[in-house]
Amino acid sequence: MRAVGKVVVGAAVVVLVGGAGFGAYNLYAGVTGGNTASTHGGAVTGTEVRDTARRFLNAWADGNDLLASGFTNDAQAAVGLLGGFRDDAKVKKVTLTPGAAKGTTVPFRVKAEIRYGKTRSTWRYDSQLTVVRGRTTDKPLVDWTPAVVHPKLARGQTVRTELAENAPVTVLDRNGEELRPGRYPSLDPLLTSLRARYGDRMGGTGQVEVWAVRPDGTAGDTLHVVTKGKRGTLRTTLDATVQKSAEKAVAKASGASVVALKPSTGEILAVANSDRGEFNAALQGQTAPGSTFKIISAATLLETGTVTPGKKVPCPKTAAYQQGMTFHNVEDSENPGATFAQDFAASCNTAFVALAGAIPDSALAREAQSVFGIGRDWQVGVSTFDGAVPDGGGDDKAAALIGQGTVQMNPLTMASVAATAQTGRFRQPVLVSRSVGHRDVATSDRGLSPAVVQQLKGMMRLTATSGTAARAMSGLSGDIGAKTGSAEIDGQPETNAWFTAYRNDMAAAAVVTKGGHGGDAAGPVVREVLTAH
Repeated sequence: MRAVGKVVVGAAVVVLVGGAGFGAYNLYAGVTGGNTASTHGGAVTGTEVRDTARRFLNAWADGNDLLASGFTNDAQAAVGLLGGFRDDAKVKKVTLTPGAAKGTTVPFRVKAEIRYGKTRSTWRYDSQLTVVRGRTTDKPLVDWTPAVVHPKLARGQTVRTELAENAPVTVLDRNGEELRPGRYPSLDPLLTSLRARYGDRMGGTGQVEVWAVRPDGTAGDTLHVVTKGKRGTLRTTLDATVQKSAEKAVAKASGASVVALKPSTGEILAVANSDRGEFNAALQGQTAPGSTFKIISAATLLETGTVTPGKKVPCPKTAAYQQGMTFHNVEDSENPGATFAQDFAASCNTAFVALAGAIPDSALAREAQSVFGIGRDWQVGVSTFDGAVPDGGGDDKAAALIGQGTVQMNPLTMASVAATAQTGRFRQPVLVSRSVGHRDVATSDRGLSPAVVQQLKGMMRLTATSGTAARAMSGLSGDIGAKTGSAEIDGQPETNAWFTAYRNDMAAAAVVTKGGHGGDAAGPVVREVLTAH
């Protein structure tokens, strides 16, 4: 059924009802430039202005785009925009009410009834048209520009009604505090991602708008709001207090990233990066973790019975596996009489390399995945990189034992490694409750035995109290443990500084690019987070 339109020209009121007679009569007039045009040339007369405006507006209101476009001096452009006005802008009925002509210009009021899905909206605005004499036909025609349809439309633009944005979402921390954009700078890209991913699941509705569309297809000005968006609420596992400390900590060092989580549940408490940008290094980074990876290496060696914490494992200045490449310690340190626990606490690379032959080539990769959950598909709630450990032999295995080579981790995965070492069981980190989106979280095949948990925690506590992590962890009470790392990166003179630790029910890991020693650069970042409460 055609729309009904109303046109008022001067003092006259004409009610338009679409019908075959009107359309058939005016089709010829439209395509030939009008049937009452003057042929004497010169300026258009008042009668010509009123008649041309009436015929054009009648046809537009009646939904006859071809006929309406014929009353313009650019029929091709007019028919396209008028058709888009109905189809793309979802206008189901239009009422056009002209005012009194002012010279050759006729103002008119538009009342457009929009139907978008189940939504109804009335769009009202004022526009105008100008009548000129056709250059080739000598007939009065509407001087066509997109501004006739709407005064804010520029040449080449069209109109469209669509969902303007995802449903707006208020993101909350675990305690119900709103995580507002700008308050926690490094969270801003993450908050944008959360809104985009969960906006339509949190009880909100997106805003529907009519907007101008530029020739390149991009959105221009908003012309009308069909329906305002309704905010939903998304509660995360983040803790605003811990996040504030994390932001403060990473702000002190360029290239710093940190993640904190609860070992008992895997819930992420804070994510922070000193470098601003869309890429979230704390969650998506892929780089060698250095000696912090020795937590997994030590667990592998302890579980296979290769060593015990008290077993003598010398720490020479250099070591090679199967006469391959030579590995060294930081600052070429050595301790010929060291125990394995002392090697761990002092972060002795050569002691671990010397033990490479005692475990199968696949042992590290298997331990990392089966016990620590590394490399499995973590459904955190946002995009993450979940770690990678090579399954190889020779120099690759030796390098992997000390967190070098092709071992790839980030603060998220290393915080999880520390948490698993403390509790003995992998709990996949989460930022958004698994019930949102009905995600299946990753699990490990098994946990660490109580004996190995006790041994591993004892070595991590030794590291935190008298080893390479002692300065950063000084004075902290409770159940503590830590591991430092200095990762060598090809083509980079300075090492990346790493530090991971736990204190009671919080674990954290940080990396500082080109930071040097883990305890000196990354240690203070982790300490500040662990002392947030």
